[in-house]
Amino acid sequence: MTVEITAESFDPYARLRDFQQQRLNSAQYGAEAVFVGYMRDQNNGVPVSAMTLEHYPGMTEQHLEAISASAATQWPLQQSLIVHRIGNIQPGEAIVLVAVWSAHRAAAFDACRYIMEDLKAKAPFWKKEQRVDGERWVEQNTPGYTGKNQD
Repeated sequence: MTVEITAESFDPYARLRDFQQQRLNSAQYGAEAVFVGYMRDQNNGVPVSAMTLEHYPGMTEQHLEAISASAATQWPLQQSLIVHRIGNIQPGEAIVLVAVWSAHRAAAFDACRYIMEDLKAKAPFWKKEQRVDGERWVEQNTPGYTGKNQD
């Protein structure tokens, strides 16, 4: 289970490919589930030109490692990877990559969703948006998965 916090922009698919080549034996897993989150250029209809993402060093990594460990106790996972940006982020840049590998798709899908939902709801990250009308701290994330179609 690997967790990485980075202030550098990253290509999620290159990072995924490198991780697979260095850390995984493709004969061991039958399924891979991947989620990539990007910065949008708007939030609730208001244009956003940039975002600063802050974290609590040490505590954030520990929380993400705990999420990965919890997922591994609930589903038979071979591996998981979380890469999360901090610092100044521009629209269109990747913010988060969550990937999990398992023998079967159900475990991979469920574990990936579990990790991402917990990360969004509980991990100690703080977002400040740069907007036309000034800066503002984001007070809450968009709702998590409800089983219904959402924006």
